[in-house]
Amino acid sequence: MILRAVLASALLAFQIAAILYARTAPTRYFCWAPFDMQTDFEATAIVQGRELTPSEIRARYRRPHKGSDNRSAQHVFDMFEQTERRYHAGDPARITIRYRVNGKEWSTWQYPRP
Repeated sequence: MILRAVLASALLAFQIAAILYARTAPTRYFCWAPFDMQTDFEATAIVQGRELTPSEIRARYRRPHKGSDNRSAQHVFDMFEQTERRYHAGDPARITIRYRVNGKEWSTWQYPRP
């Protein structure tokens, strides 16, 4: 009986700690409510000194150059950055993403980071 209470309390404490961590982490991959943010973004990419067109951005990153995502901004950044690291190490791009979360002020993210 006591062992069950201890195990149940430990499980509950772990869940509370995981939720608190997920609510403060930038990626929020394991958050119990991951779709509670709206991120609007506009991406530009420069490869070998030439800015990519919107259709080239879509082909390279499989994402539109301008759009919305219902997850944290870090998810959008991760998608662009992972594509660069995995598939385009030989022809790296300079990426600039203007974004805003939940309709607030616009911010800028860059890859590679300055």
